Amino acid sequence: MSKQSLGDAPIEPRYFEEMNTLARELDQRFNHGALPIRHTGFVLLVFPFGNHDGRCNYISNADREDVIVLLKEQLARFQGMPEAKGRA
Repeated sequence: MSKQSLGDAPIEPRYFEEMNTLARELDQRFNHGALPIRHTGFVLLVFPFGNHDGRCNYISNADREDVIVLLKEQLARFQGMPEAKGRA
């Protein structure tokens, strides 16, 4: 049995169909079916509110290595920003 690290597990069954459908729709809308060359990447993270049971489920149209760089850079931005008040 192989040991999974954070994020290595498949999408939880309760989210699988809807996340895959949304990913196809997002890719189609942002990239207009322009395979194999895409111009816009996306990451969809789905997680439970509340007691934090479960985990974050992830799907993207980008390479995992690129998403890792993106998330590190975004986290640095979030950590450097004053707390938003949510009045957009």
